[in-house]
Amino acid sequence: MHHTPAKALVKPKMRSNLRESLRADDLLAWYDFHARKMPWRVPPEARRNGVMPDAYRVWLSEIMLQQTTVAAVKSYFEYFIARWPTVGDLAAAEDAEVMGAWAGLGYYARARNLLKCARVVHIQYNGKFPNDRTELLKLPGIGPYTAAAISAIAFDLPETVVDGNVERVMARLFDVHIPLPDAKKELTQLAAQLTPKRRPGDYAQAVMDLGATICTPRNPACGICPWNASCKGRVNGTANQLPQKRPKLQKPTRYGIIYYVERCDGAVLLEKRPETGLLGGMLGFPGSPWQEIAKDAPPIHATWRALNDEVRHTFTHFHLRLAIRVAEVGQNAEPLVGSFVPKNAFSPSALPTVMRKVFNLVKSGDKLT
Repeated sequence: MHHTPAKALVKPKMRSNLRESLRADDLLAWYDFHARKMPWRVPPEARRNGVMPDAYRVWLSEIMLQQTTVAAVKSYFEYFIARWPTVGDLAAAEDAEVMGAWAGLGYYARARNLLKCARVVHIQYNGKFPNDRTELLKLPGIGPYTAAAISAIAFDLPETVVDGNVERVMARLFDVHIPLPDAKKELTQLAAQLTPKRRPGDYAQAVMDLGATICTPRNPACGICPWNASCKGRVNGTANQLPQKRPKLQKPTRYGIIYYVERCDGAVLLEKRPETGLLGGMLGFPGSPWQEIAKDAPPIHATWRALNDEVRHTFTHFHLRLAIRVAEVGQNAEPLVGSFVPKNAFSPSALPTVMRKVFNLVKSGDKLT
């Protein structure tokens, strides 16, 4: 009698699912010992004991972490949680105070959407974030990545969470040579194949931790990686080259003039920037448009003194160089733009970074780059 070998009874798809399950189990076992400690994270041991993450803290951390590092976010997160411990507290906050607390994190549209989202959740969802990805996507400032992250981490739903760390891990694990961002769709599909139904929240954080601590952009520590046996990039000797990226375009340089005006009583001239665009809704010193050639646009009639040094700052898409003009005016001077803020109400720390550079340069004369 002919017997079919036992191995042949396992269908290829079943073998694939088994491999994927083992990959998730290997990574989760590694995460249980090596999870990074973060103020917004419930550690794996606590999670196993039934402690559920606070969706508000997960959401707040994810918004802060967009295009920003963990190291930069920690102190901001701790301040926000101490000052506004619930989404209702944040919803009731003054816009200017929240924008001031956000100063330095950059991408200020995130802070505006943070307030809008908090208010929608407080009013329309009775202060509780929805545990449904489709509903989360309806909230201000929440896109596909953030919705997936909240669903997985806060509610333990099997959503696929893909950030830069995960893209790098997947590109190496499957030896994908298509450059980013063109490879995003394929890398997301590959990540989805590995997302387990068991402990998906811990798994999502585990892949990100793996990319941040082991599968790093340079010199990955393949020898201690829990996935090294099945990593095609390691086997083929290409891990260090991945993920590939399109050549970077050179950033253009824009120029502008900033006007620093003090009244004789110490009040400082400030203007609120338009709600849309760079530094939208933030307070700052009046200035000319930022373009290829700086054009004079003084906000008040005064005798201006030009500083010898300039402020240099880099945004995502361009470098900025700002010439500084300084003037002192009398009590009755009327600005064409903005309004005077009394000395005791003016706080440089509430200004966006580029404006704080202007203030420091005016006050110290030091060149800031």
